[in-house]
Amino acid sequence: MRSLNTIIAKIIVGLLILGASAFGAEEYSFTVKNSTDTKITKVLVSQDGKEWGFFDIGAGIAAGETMKLMWDASTNSQDCKQHVKAVWSDGSEAESAIFDFCEKGLELVF
Repeated sequence: MRSLNTIIAKIIVGLLILGASAFGAEEYSFTVKNSTDTKITKVLVSQDGKEWGFFDIGAGIAAGETMKLMWDASTNSQDCKQHVKAVWSDGSEAESAIFDFCEKGLELVF
């Protein structure tokens, strides 16, 4: 009887973990389109417009290309509205703009 209780307990714990991961963690994504003639080398983001983090965009976003980016789950508690700007391979930066990343199908065009 004890082994049956242990098996049932393990199944319940497994279902709770599966349920938490399936319903508790929401993934947020958006796309970035480079409408310029210069490669984007960085996409910077900030909650306050003062301290900047960045998305990993690998070797960059080539001119005319679009890339899908995902927010890390650790940012789920942050505000939906964030400051964003792009940096190009020639060192120039876009003016920062505020976007609502909770918006479905969000596309940033630089």
